[in-house]
Order: sequence, then structure tokens, then C-alpha cells
Amino acid sequence: MTFRRSAPIAIIVAIVFVLGGAAFISSRLFSGMTDAVEADQFRVMGAIVQTAISEAENKALARAELLADLPTVQKFLAAGDRTALEAELAKMFANQKARHGVDQAQFHIPPAISFLRLHDPATFGDDLSAFRPMVVAVNRDRVPLKGAAVARSGPAIFGVSPVFDPGGKHIGSVEIGIDYGPLLAGLKTAYGIDLALFIEESTLRQYAQGVDPERMGEQNRVGRYIRFESTNAQLMAELAGAEDVAVVNEPVRYVRDAQGLVRGVLLLPVNSSSGTPLGVIAATADFSASRAAVNRSLIWQAVITLIAIVLLSGFVLVVLRGFLLRPLQVLGQRFDAVSAGESLTPIVGSETFPREMQSFVALYDKIRLRRGEADKVS
Repeated sequence: MTFRRSAPIAIIVAIVFVLGGAAFISSRLFSGMTDAVEADQFRVMGAIVQTAISEAENKALARAELLADLPTVQKFLAAGDRTALEAELAKMFANQKARHGVDQAQFHIPPAISFLRLHDPATFGDDLSAFRPMVVAVNRDRVPLKGAAVARSGPAIFGVSPVFDPGGKHIGSVEIGIDYGPLLAGLKTAYGIDLALFIEESTLRQYAQGVDPERMGEQNRVGRYIRFESTNAQLMAELAGAEDVAVVNEPVRYVRDAQGLVRGVLLLPVNSSSGTPLGVIAATADFSASRAAVNRSLIWQAVITLIAIVLLSGFVLVVLRGFLLRPLQVLGQRFDAVSAGESLTPIVGSETFPREMQSFVALYDKIRLRRGEADKVS
């Protein structure tokens, strides 16, 4: 093993390990920052969806309570005058449906008998007790409630308010249902988020008798769910399959490639006001920017690390050869000449040698001068 070969190799290997380790740690730290950014994106996406649903619940309940307080509504419901009640509210309901996504409006008489559906006036008199616990609870406890439910016309966000006659006697209830479709479409328009609503097929088939059967066809079946609403059916089919939505009892997050982009997917459970699971809402946003930033960072880190290794290795070689190996080589050759009895000449450029080697230069010069004096005497 020679110092000339082994020392530079050892130092260069050390440089490679140190810079490579630093680059690896840096990449892990950057990846951690990216994970934090994506976690914030998931939180924002969840907050957007949950806030929109909460606002829809409040809007539905506010409209239901407004109807419950109208004297004409109280009068016609107490009198059991279905025709007059429909005539009074038909125009109002048409405007609310066209402008505000109000999809359903229904009056009930205790305990949960449908009295009038403004969205389907020809259907009435059916008992909702078996599948509309929120309506039963409002008529039993006489307090307003809000939340998701599957009605005859399909899933919606409901607000249900008790109705009392002018004398304070409880006479029934009124509900307003806001369709999920316009709600999801509005979120996509406002925030660029694609969404889908999955509802258990068994629940739909049992209770949503007024839904178009085509919506529950094979093209919308996802495991035990029906993809009832979607802002982009093809995209959501790639991102939320049967295994993904199989069991969602709490928010689920994951990242997946779809249609050439990296997308974050958030699954949120949909429960009724009593906590009964009804389905899942899937929301997705484009995460390509954060992932591309990670890839660019890794490439730049690799390039910078490689350049640093080359530059530092070259610097080490120049320093070792110029300040250590070359002076040692020159001194070695001069002392070899001394031991061989050859003629001795001054070392040119010895003033550039490291200070630690000047004593060897001085020793060589002393030997050279003494030999020169001895040669003169002889």
C-alpha cells in the first residue's frame, strides 16, 4: 500500500460517504416537508367538504323552520287540506329547486305519515317510520333535527322541523332536502375538487323507490355501494374502487395515479343523524405539484452532490499532490542521491514546501554543502 494511492482514495471515499449521507438526509427532510404539505391539502379538502355539508344542513333546516312558522302552512296542515297547501307552496318550491338545489320538500303527520311531497304531489299517505328515523324523532320529541338520509327520492341532506298550530298544538312536521348533486358540482367549480357519493345499494333499493333504476345499474355499482353522484365518473372509478370504499368508519387518505396525474383521495363516511352508516363521500385533488417538487428536488440534489464530489475530489488531489506528495517525492529523490554518492544540486522551489518539510530541506542543504567542501579539499 502506498500513500500516494491510498490516501487520496480514502479521502475521496470519505467525501462520497459524507456528501451522499447529507444528500440522503436532506431528501428525507424535504420528503417530510412534502408529506406535511400534502397532509395540509387533505385537511383543507376535508374541511371544504364537511363545511359545505354542514352549511347545507343548516340551510335545509332554516328553510324547514321558516315553512313551519308560516300561518298558512299551519292552517292548511291542521285542516288536512293537501290541495291548498300544494297550491300555496308550489311556486316557492320550484324557485328553491331551480336556484338553491332544494330537491325535496315534504310534510308529515305523526308519527311519520307522508302528507304532501311538493316534489312528487301524487305520492302520499305512506308510512315513513321504518326508514326515516329522523322524521319519527322530530314528531316524537317535537324538536328540529338535521342530517343525511335516504328518502323515496334518493339520498339528500335534510332539515326537519315540527309544525304547531297557532294554539301551540303539535300537528306534524316539514322537511327540506338538498340534493347532493348540485352541492358536489358547486365544490368542483369553486375549488377544483372532484367528488363522488357512494350509497349502500341495499338501502337504496329498499327505500329509494322513486329513483330512476338506471342510476342503480351495473355501471354505477362499486362493491356493495352505488356511485349515486359523481363530478367525474371515469376518474372516480379509477380512484375509489370496491376495496377502497368497502369499510370507511373514519376519514381515509391515500395517494394514487390516475389519468396521468398524482391525486390525493379522501374518503369520508356518510351517516344519518342517528349515526347509521349510509355511504361514503370520496373527494380528490391534484397532488402532482407537490410530487413533482419532490422529484425535482431529488434530481437537483443528486446533480449538486455529484458536482460537489467531483470538485472536492479534484481539490483534494491538487492539494495532496502539490503540497505533500510532490515535495516528498523531490526530497526522496535528493536523499536517494545522497545515499548513492551522486552529485548534489540545490532543490529548486523548496521555499514553497510546507513548513513541516523545511527541516528536511535544511538537512539536505547541510549535507550538500559539506560534501561540496569535502570535494574541494580533496
